[in-house]
Amino acid sequence: MVKPVIYGAIGGGVAVAIAVIVIFAIHPATEQYALTVEPRTEMVMGVGNVVRVYVQNTGSSPLTNVKIDYGTTSDTLPVLNPGEHPMFSPPEGTKMVTVTNDQGITVMKSLTDSMQ
Repeated sequence: MVKPVIYGAIGGGVAVAIAVIVIFAIHPATEQYALTVEPRTEMVMGVGNVVRVYVQNTGSSPLTNVKIDYGTTSDTLPVLNPGEHPMFSPPEGTKMVTVTNDQGITVMKSLTDSMQ
């Protein structure tokens, strides 16, 4: 009677160990500093199509002094924490957005591609 319990405990421990190893091997490591920029055209009731820019911190650490540059004007965020994804409204007629930060990331996106 004791042997089945011991074998079960050993088997369960081995299964847990294998599961932990597989999870860490398959799960990609999150970069410390990473940023995505996604321009979208959205329909706004009473206004029509509006271009919006979503900026997301996809890294594991905060990004500082994030600048969203539209060429003629810009928006800034002192801190963008991991997982945050604020929305910005570029001025009408803006063709390109460039997002930079203190950590050295630069992302440039065409806003005209989002209108298709």
